[in-house]
Amino acid sequence: MIDRDIVEAKFDIANHIIASERFERAESYAEMFLTLAKHHVISKELAENLARMAGFRNLLVHRYWEVSVEYIMEIVEKNLKDVEDFMAGIEEYMERKG
Repeated sequence: MIDRDIVEAKFDIANHIIASERFERAESYAEMFLTLAKHHVISKELAENLARMAGFRNLLVHRYWEVSVEYIMEIVEKNLKDVEDFMAGIEEYMERKG
């Protein structure tokens, strides 16, 4: 299920790659994914989807009382593939790096 821990883990992974590769510093969570796309770690389309997920993270962290169960289920049903694609993209990138 997409929850705050999964979203946070993606931020941690993105931040680690950005730092270790010495890519330009991202100023926001959403920008982290766009930076990865710029450097061909993940696709631009996936980066844009994940950037929107950063907004979902902010909603969960800062205004969780506004999030209905129905909305969470909608996110899970529509966006779980983005999490899987992110994991696959990172794995492919690591294989390319050798």
